[in-house]
Amino acid sequence: MKRFVLTLPLLLTLISTFVTAQTSPNEFTPSNRELEEKRIKEVLTGSVEAWNRHDVKAFSMAFAEDADFTNVRGMSAHGRTEVEKFHAPMFATVFKDSHLTITDIKIRFITSDAAAIDERWEMTGAKGRDGQDIPLRKGLANFVMTRSNGQWLITVMHNMDLPQQ
Repeated sequence: MKRFVLTLPLLLTLISTFVTAQTSPNEFTPSNRELEEKRIKEVLTGSVEAWNRHDVKAFSMAFAEDADFTNVRGMSAHGRTEVEKFHAPMFATVFKDSHLTITDIKIRFITSDAAAIDERWEMTGAKGRDGQDIPLRKGLANFVMTRSNGQWLITVMHNMDLPQQ
């Protein structure tokens, strides 16, 4: 019993040290949170810049190797290579003159290495399959982004059109 009483404080100290060493989203310092939000926004901005250049390779680089992508029509692609293949014909046709703009980004850290993001967007210059101009589109993209080796990448993306008001 004496041994247990003497060991208990040491065990509690070790547990406390271990728990304190774990990083959760609520334990980010304000500067760390701001830095990681900035890094996430840089990835999203970079993907939009690639979209506006109609550079499908650069656009796909925002996605993780094993990413899942679902578009506004429910069509999907798995993996960075498939995301690139999925977008290539559209960048050459219906989206070849499109311009995408981010209008709002909301970030919620799930852990220090995973975040859920809502990105509101607007698109002009897109064409219908019949070649006719599509009026201003507004949408919402939902992302799960994960950080690996210090780099944030899109792991899951679901995209949707929002009703026009």
